[in-house]
Amino acid sequence: MRLQQQFIETVRRANYSLATERTYWSWIRQFLHFHKMRHPAEMGAIEIAQFLSHLVLQKNVAVSTQQLALNALMFLYKRVLLIEEINLDDWVNARKPKKLPVVFSREEANRVLSNLTSSPLLASLLMYGAGLRLQETLRLRVKDIDFGRGEILVREGKGNKDRVTMLPERATPLLHSHIDECQRLHEKALAENICFVHLPGALAKKYPNAGKELAWQYIFASDSISKDPRSGNMGRHHLNPRSIQKAVKIAIHKAGIHKHASCHTLRHSFATHLLERGYDIRTVQELLGHANVNTTMIYTHVLNKGGRGVISPVDG
Repeated sequence: MRLQQQFIETVRRANYSLATERTYWSWIRQFLHFHKMRHPAEMGAIEIAQFLSHLVLQKNVAVSTQQLALNALMFLYKRVLLIEEINLDDWVNARKPKKLPVVFSREEANRVLSNLTSSPLLASLLMYGAGLRLQETLRLRVKDIDFGRGEILVREGKGNKDRVTMLPERATPLLHSHIDECQRLHEKALAENICFVHLPGALAKKYPNAGKELAWQYIFASDSISKDPRSGNMGRHHLNPRSIQKAVKIAIHKAGIHKHASCHTLRHSFATHLLERGYDIRTVQELLGHANVNTTMIYTHVLNKGGRGVISPVDG
C-alpha cells in the first residue's frame, strides 16, 4: 500500500478532522521532499531532527508551526508505520515567545459588530458573546442551541472536547432567523432528493436518516450544494470560514481600529471582559474550554487596569 493511502486510512480510523488530515499530510510531504523522497521507514530520529532544525534555522518558523510539524511526523511514525522508538535529542527547538493576546475594548467590539450584518454578525456575536472559536461557531447544528435553558452545546471543540457555554440574548433573534433559513434550504434540498449531511465518526451509521432531519443541519449552512471530500456524497456543508474572516477584517477597518485583530480577537475579548467584570477565572476557563487554568491566566495580563492597576505619576 502506498504511504499516502496508509496515512489516510490511519488518520480516518483515528477520527481526525479533515483539516488536520490535510495539514499533517502537508508536513509529511515537506519532510519527504527535504530528504529527497526517501521512504520514512528508512529514516529515523536523525532525519526528523534535521528537518525540524531546518524549519527554525532556514525557514524561521514560529514555535507553534514547528510543534505542528513534529506532531505530524510523530503520527506518521507511531500510528502509521508503527515505529515507537523515536528519540529526539539533537534538534533545535524553537523558543516560544511570551505574547499577549490582542483585545478589543467594549466600545471597539461594539463598533466592529455595528459594521457587520447577516451571518458574519451572528458568528461574531457568538464569538464575542459566548467565547466560541470560529470553527466551533460554523459547526453549530440546530440541535446544539437550547433556547429554553439559554445554552449552547459546543460539540468536538479543540482537543475533541464538548462543553456548554451561554447563549447571548442579543444573538437569539438572529439565531431564530438563521434556523428558519436553514429549514427553507433543507426542505428545498429534500425536494431535490439531497439529504446528506456530514456527521463525525460513526454517527452516520448510527443515525442513517440524520440528513433528513433539521436538527442535524448546520445553522451557518452554505447556499450551495457541494461534494463531501471524504465520502463523495453531495450535500450542504457550512459556510467557508474565509467568508467570515474577510467580513470581520473589513468591519475592523471600517471601525477605525488599528490593531492586528481577527475573528479570534473577539474570543480574547470575551474572556478579558468577563474577568474585568469580576467573574471567577475557573468559570471563564470552563466557558472557553481550556484544559488548564494557566492558559486562561494569560487574560489577567491584559485587563483594563492600566499597567497592572498602577496609577501613573503624571496622573496622580
